[in-house]
Amino acid sequence: MEEIENTSFLDTEADEMYEHFKIVVDKGQGSVRIDKYLVNFIENSTRNKIQQAAQAGNILVNSSPVKSNYKVKPNDVVSVVLAHPPRDTALIPENIPIDIIYEDDDLLVVNKEAGMVVHPGFGNFEGTLVNALAYHFSQLPYFRTDMEKRPGLVHRIDKDTSGLLVIAKNEYAMNHLAKQFFNKTTQRVYTALVWGNFDEDEGTITGHIGRDLKNRMQMAVFPDGSHGKHAVTHYKVLERFRYVTLVECRLETGRTHQIRAHMRYAGHILFNDERYGGDQILKGTTFTKYKQFVENCFQILPRQALHARTLGFIHPVTKKEMFFEADLPEDMSQVLEKWRNYTHFT
Repeated sequence: MEEIENTSFLDTEADEMYEHFKIVVDKGQGSVRIDKYLVNFIENSTRNKIQQAAQAGNILVNSSPVKSNYKVKPNDVVSVVLAHPPRDTALIPENIPIDIIYEDDDLLVVNKEAGMVVHPGFGNFEGTLVNALAYHFSQLPYFRTDMEKRPGLVHRIDKDTSGLLVIAKNEYAMNHLAKQFFNKTTQRVYTALVWGNFDEDEGTITGHIGRDLKNRMQMAVFPDGSHGKHAVTHYKVLERFRYVTLVECRLETGRTHQIRAHMRYAGHILFNDERYGGDQILKGTTFTKYKQFVENCFQILPRQALHARTLGFIHPVTKKEMFFEADLPEDMSQVLEKWRNYTHFT
C-alpha cells in the first residue's frame, strides 16, 4: 500500500525546491506512465496538469526530475515539487462572493455553494473558499496587521457538496473548535438523495473508512478494521420516491467522503455522485421516458445530491450553544420537486 504525504511542504535545501506531494510506490505496482499514475492520487488534477509539471522539472522520482512518460517502479519515491513554497502558504486574497450567515470577533459560519473548493491545493490555488475568506478578513479593521489573516479551517466539505462550515478567526477559537470536532461534540446533519429504497426508516452504518486499495480517488469501507479509521453515520428516511430516497445523515465521526462511502457500502450510492457511480441510472424502469426524466434531473443537479444542512457547536468564548441551519440549495430543491411529481403521477 502506497505511503502518501500531501501537506508536508518540506524544504529540500539543496536546490531550494519545496516538496508538495510525496508517494512511495507500492511493492506490487505494475509498470505505468507517471502522468497516468499520479492522476489517480492527486485530487482535481489532470494528466495535462501533471505533464506540464513534469515539463517544468517539478515531478521527481528518487530525487531526480523525470518526464511524463517515465514508467513508475515498485518502491519509487515520487514527489511533486515547486520552485517556491506552495502558494497556499502565501495565500492570495480574492474578492469572491460568499454567503456568510453569521459572524463575530471569533468565528464565522459560511453556507458554501456547490462547486467551490474549500482549501487551496495542487491544481487549485485560486477561487477557493479560503481565498475568498482571506479577502474578507483583510477588509476587517482588526485584521489590518500581519497577524491573524489566515482563515482557521477546523473541518471541510467536498467541492461539490453544499452547506455549512464554521471558520475560526483566531488561535484560541481554532483550538477550541478543533477540540469539539475531535471529541465529536459538534452537531452535523446532512441531507442526501440516494439511489434505492431503504427497508427500514432509520439505522446506523459503522465501518472503517480509508483510501480505496484499487481506486485511489475513492474512499472505501473496511468493516474488518484492516484499513482506514473508525467511522459512524446515523441515517433517517425523510421521503421515499420508489427509486430514490431522501435521507438525513448525522455524522458521529468526520472522515473524508464519509457519507458518500458509507452510503455506497450500504447499497445506496448518492444520486449523481460521479466519483462513486451515482451518475448512472441504478434503479427504476427501462422506459425511455424514465431515462429522459433522470437525465433531466442530472442536468439540473450536476453534482452529488448532498447538503450540509445543520451545524451546532459551543461558542469558544461565550460558551453558548450555537445552532445553524441552511435551506436546501435550488438545484436539490428542484430535483426533489421533480421526483415528487414523478412518483405522484406514475
